[in-house]
Amino acid sequence: MKKATMNTILSLIANIDSDEAQAVRDELTAELNKGAELKAQNAVQYEQAKAIVMGELSETPVTIGELYDALADKLCEIGMTKGKLQYAMTRLWTDDLVKIEGKVNTYRKA
Repeated sequence: MKKATMNTILSLIANIDSDEAQAVRDELTAELNKGAELKAQNAVQYEQAKAIVMGELSETPVTIGELYDALADKLCEIGMTKGKLQYAMTRLWTDDLVKIEGKVNTYRKA
């Protein structure tokens, strides 16, 4: 079931005063909040990684692999994998980076 559908059901039964409605509200609320803690942990992890990566990047373009290899020890300490680094650099931190297209894309600080 989609989250939008669950939110709609939750709002429709918000004013029904019965034990069954309360049980459904509790179950829907739990389902909607599932993963919120993991999302918050990931946000903290990405912010920590960003500080590390931006401190390392310069005007010299590097590949994600080269950057990860150079920072592997620090990034592993916070649980950042190469895949997560790639995700962050290609989707989350695009405003802070300059992407240089090529056979293998390289990145430098904006």
